[in-house]
Amino acid sequence: MVTGARGGIGAAIVTRLEVDGWTVHGVDVEDADLTTREGNRAVVDAALAAWGQLDAIVPNAGFQHVARVRDLPEERWDALLALLLTSPFLLAKYAWDALASSGDGRICVIASVHGLTASPNKAGYVAAKHGVLGLVKTLALEGASAGISATAVCPAFVRTPLAERQVDERGLDAVIEKHAVKRLLEPEEVADLVAYLLGPSGRGLTGVPVTLDLGWSAA
Repeated sequence: MVTGARGGIGAAIVTRLEVDGWTVHGVDVEDADLTTREGNRAVVDAALAAWGQLDAIVPNAGFQHVARVRDLPEERWDALLALLLTSPFLLAKYAWDALASSGDGRICVIASVHGLTASPNKAGYVAAKHGVLGLVKTLALEGASAGISATAVCPAFVRTPLAERQVDERGLDAVIEKHAVKRLLEPEEVADLVAYLLGPSGRGLTGVPVTLDLGWSAA
């Protein structure tokens, strides 16, 4: 199951996993409100009802809100943490038994380089992404005896509608200023990494952030 599956990184992940032979249950805003407990339970139940099993989840859905801490609306803070941190927790919780039953369950959260570092004016996003890396570590420790592994992918700026809006507003040079390699990542590059982590060669990776940041965090 992949959330945020209709465009950008999510759509690329769905396409790549299908090429690899996965049956993918894509979820997006039209299917459920993933900022709620009911929405997260509903999408897990729908995947199990449709396919009878659930071998991997890829929590990818997200959004950004740029504002100084003093100006950040509290409801936007709540929404950011609900979608970027609480939703991956709830998806893992509700899918846990199915993932364990598969014998090789995988959880791969699409986090961000902002889980490893910070930028001004992104307090909610940065806090949620830092939190989800801690969640992944705990999922990995608790999942080890159940045959469940958990990883997080930490990309830098990816060529998505969200990033392209920032390019339009600020210019490409400003957006990729912290990239050592001066370009945007492509969604397919993130999808390739997810496919590796969910595939046979990714079995040994668990409890770790996997960085795909064009050198950002090397500085």
